Formats: sequence, structure tokens, C-alpha cells
Amino acid sequence: MVAYLGTGLLGANFTRAMLKRGVEVQVWNRTSEKAFALEQYGAKAFEDVTKAVENASVIHLTLKDDASVDEVLEKASAAFKKGVIIIDHTTTSASGAVKRTAYWKEKGFVYQHAPVFMGPQNALDATGYMLVSGDRKLIANLQPDLSAMTGKLLNFGETVGKAASMKLIGNLFLITFTAGLSDVLSLAEAQDISTEDILSLLNEWNPAASSIPDRLKKMSGTDFSNPSWELNMARKDTQLFMNAVNEAGQSFTVIPAIAKRMDTLIAEGHGNEDWMVIGKKQ
Repeated sequence: MVAYLGTGLLGANFTRAMLKRGVEVQVWNRTSEKAFALEQYGAKAFEDVTKAVENASVIHLTLKDDASVDEVLEKASAAFKKGVIIIDHTTTSASGAVKRTAYWKEKGFVYQHAPVFMGPQNALDATGYMLVSGDRKLIANLQPDLSAMTGKLLNFGETVGKAASMKLIGNLFLITFTAGLSDVLSLAEAQDISTEDILSLLNEWNPAASSIPDRLKKMSGTDFSNPSWELNMARKDTQLFMNAVNEAGQSFTVIPAIAKRMDTLIAEGHGNEDWMVIGKKQ
């Protein structure tokens, strides 16, 4: 018997996928209608979270944050089966994952954090990525069931909480990347360039796919003395971006902050160094 707590878009489709694989699933959600909507697929829904976890040997969660995970698990624990395994797919802090792992172990239960890079359709189709770290033997035992939920299970070793950190890093990349694309669209609109034209450029010249590993390696170092693009020149182009957008009455999301960072580094004497010095730790 499996319990699933938190049946929003992701949790609901994880549940549906489990049901299709023949797993018996009991579900709970703070908004109970979302849980009861899964009964049409074969789930058994409960308004009381303690009833939802009764007789469950494994409990999956997809909730909002550290506080909601702690609150729901504490309430549900009154009905935990002895030796139950808690698998938490919520995006949380690394410190929270570490704390919960130790806390539930002390109480005689198992907590494993397993955040995901998956949307609702991925959860339904068992595609995408699931991240784990921590006890090697536990993860090996869980691997068949977790692998059935995702396209790829990424194991980051025995450091508890590392999977949470990797999830946050990945989400940060997605947010900054998307904000950067927002600025690309602003500049394109200011210069009457269509999205189709941008796509035609990126289909031929794909800097993200081809250069991210090299850029990351360069930025994590300390030697920026052999520039491929000087910071002074990058700052000049950044001003051209801002001028074009300002003249068109548009605005940027991230470029002004980057320009400010460039100005600080140039004032510190880094103008002739490689522009990737902007990634230097402050």
C-alpha cells in the first residue's frame, strides 16, 4: 500500500501513473476535492491525512515547502506504520532535508528526499529526472520503484541534502535563463526582430548547448587574464542593448543588474580581463 500526500498537478499525475502500474494508492490533499478527483482512476481518497497513511508502507509527498512538509508529516505520523518509508519530492532547502532525515530516523522511520525536474506530463509518462542522495543501501533498495516513476534517476552520492542543493541549482538556472530570454525578447521587440528570426539564429548558433560547460569551468577559476571578449567591450555592448530598449520605451529584467556588476569590476581594474570575470565571487 502506498500513500500520496499532496495531489496537485505533479502529485496527481504521479498517482495516476502508479495506479496504471497496478499500485494501490491512498491519497490526501489539503484541498480535498483534488484528492477525491483521483478516485475515478482507482485511488482511495481521504479528508483526514492520518487515514490516508494508515497501512501504507511507503508515503510519497509533493507539497509546497519545508514548513508544509514538516506540518503534514507531523500530523500524519500518528498513523504511521512501523518502519514506513517517506519519499519527499517537494523542492525544499538542503538544511530541511538533512534535518528531516535525522528527525524521522530518530523516531524509527525512513525519510528520503527525491526532488524532481518534471512537469505534470512527465509525472504521468514517467519521463524527466529525479534526484537522490544519502544512504547508499536505502537508495539501492528504492531504485526500482523510483526509476519506474521517472525517465532517469540521478544519484549524487552519500551526502544527505545534496539532492536538494542540486535541485535548487537547477531551478536557479531555469529562472535566470528564462529571465535572460525575457530580455532577449525585449531587445528584439525594440528593434523589430521577430521571434521567428531569433529562433532561426539560435537553431544555427546554439551557444547554450555548446559552451555552458566551458563557461562554467572558466568562471569557477581565478585566471581571467587571457580574454576572448574583454569586459570593457562586453560593457559597451550592454549599453547598446539598454539604449535600444530605452529608446523604444521597453525595459529589461536582468541586464541592468549585470551592467552594474560590470561597472563595479571595471572600476576595480578588471576592464581588460575576460568578461566572464562577472562570475567572480564577490
